[in-house]
Amino acid sequence: MIFTELPLPGAFLIEPEPHADERGFFGRVWCAREFATRGLEIDFVQSSISFNKRRGTLRGLHYQEPPHAERELVRCTQGAAFDVIVDLRPGLPTYKQWHGLELTSDNRHAVFIPEGMAHGFQSLSDDTELLYVISTYYEPAAARGVRWNDPALAIAWPLSPPSVISEKDQRLPLLAT
Repeated sequence: MIFTELPLPGAFLIEPEPHADERGFFGRVWCAREFATRGLEIDFVQSSISFNKRRGTLRGLHYQEPPHAERELVRCTQGAAFDVIVDLRPGLPTYKQWHGLELTSDNRHAVFIPEGMAHGFQSLSDDTELLYVISTYYEPAAARGVRWNDPALAIAWPLSPPSVISEKDQRLPLLAT
């Protein structure tokens, strides 16, 4: 696996290194030892999928507050998505900064999202599916979010306005200024 640190500290783009032959290829997308050598020790406890029927569907920006803060490894298994992480760690110089990247079933990239970041994505094609592996159990009382179009963030979503967004996500709060 190839780990590339993203501009937000602790977040990584992870690319598999496929070993190909006449059958196709084989490549690791998770290895506890390789993650641990980078200080990313994680015991994943939950895995989820997000299927998005229509191009332009936007989900997020979601996170869980401590003590239920999550670390996530997110990968697109079908279609394509513009994936966004937002740094919500007030003590860091990257506070309120965001980073977006394209995850597709063709590039097979994944993004590692540390605790203290909000996450969201917009599907770039119909029938897009993302796979999440998560370090903490979902705790509804700790679930929080930030509105996708918060002016304090000015995220450059590729398809704006979104074609589909839940009422709940439309009502998420803006960041306090």
